[in-house]
Amino acid sequence: MAGAQPGAGPAGRASTTVLFAATLLAFVAVGAALPALSPYVRGPLHSSDLAAGIVVGCYAATSVVARPFAGRFADRRGRRIVFIVGAALMSVGGLLYLVAGNVPELVLGRLIAGAGEGALYTAAATWTVDAARGGREGLALGRFGVAVWAGLALGPAVGALLRSAAGYDAVWILTATLPLAAVALTWPLAEPAPELHTDPVPHPLVPRATWIPGSALLLGNIGYGALAGFVVLFLSSQGIGGGAVVFTAFAAAVVLSRLMLGHVPDRIGPRRGGTLAAAIEAAGFMIIALSGSLASRVVGAAVVGIGFSLLFPSLALLVVNAVPDSGRGAAMGAFSAFFDAGVGIGAPLAGVVATTSGYAAVFVMAAAASALGALLTALRGYSGRRLPRTL
Repeated sequence: MAGAQPGAGPAGRASTTVLFAATLLAFVAVGAALPALSPYVRGPLHSSDLAAGIVVGCYAATSVVARPFAGRFADRRGRRIVFIVGAALMSVGGLLYLVAGNVPELVLGRLIAGAGEGALYTAAATWTVDAARGGREGLALGRFGVAVWAGLALGPAVGALLRSAAGYDAVWILTATLPLAAVALTWPLAEPAPELHTDPVPHPLVPRATWIPGSALLLGNIGYGALAGFVVLFLSSQGIGGGAVVFTAFAAAVVLSRLMLGHVPDRIGPRRGGTLAAAIEAAGFMIIALSGSLASRVVGAAVVGIGFSLLFPSLALLVVNAVPDSGRGAAMGAFSAFFDAGVGIGAPLAGVVATTSGYAAVFVMAAAASALGALLTALRGYSGRRLPRTL
């Protein structure tokens, strides 16, 4: 069915601003937990590097499963309700962090929060594409990413400060509270009117158009899982410290790059953009692995952030251009599931590599995965040909 042009006019822009603000709050909660989880597992819970990797990465398992189903549901019932349910689940997960007394209980909280984040992200990203017009989908996704990564840039700093000032419980309370604030913002929001899917034959749960771009995204995100799970421990093991600063530099570079370079996927094409992004990411991980100071690690993390900032919108644009509007939610849900699959594989894999070969090898592994993603995109990426849009 035909809907009004979403996002058009001041009211549409105001709604999008509120959506981005709610997304920002949710991802501050995600980011705040990251620098606290591994030390919490290694410290108060008295467990291993492998357990720390599992706690960080297991979040992705339920997010991977939730995203395609959330996208399909959003195609039938709208984006807003999926966003609200996702935020509520994230809050429940944060409450479980607070009461967890061992690794399995912490894993349960991570699994519930992961399902919530998968639903929230899918709804918000699809909503953002609904609002884009005139070949600006890549730019719109990049700007949406600013909300996500601003949250992930602020979150680790906030989490580290809270942990130092008030302990782990304060961090976990924050992760439970901020998604509820996102719900409060989104609850009265008027949703745009995309063309919802009403065909009798449903679109595939994982559309064919998502496989190659999604695999490249997965490879790029193996490094993200390694960075999130082990940069704090890597620098601590060398007596340097400042791991949270390195992660914040990465996320800040993502935000700034998306503000300044958000037009790149639309301008040079998504295939070239994705190849370039993965190659830059690989170079950054090698800087982190081979350099010897905090300053050089901050530079390496910023280089990774520049590549990472272009990777998702470039590869997502390949997907968006290859599916009809009525299947956009399912496609974005399936594609973004590869993001979490990369984290889910990367963090435990990094734990194994750290145990067997040391922390520096973790980032060499991340560089190799990103380089493979660049090769896959260059050789096998979709052309990014835009399908005709239904008016």
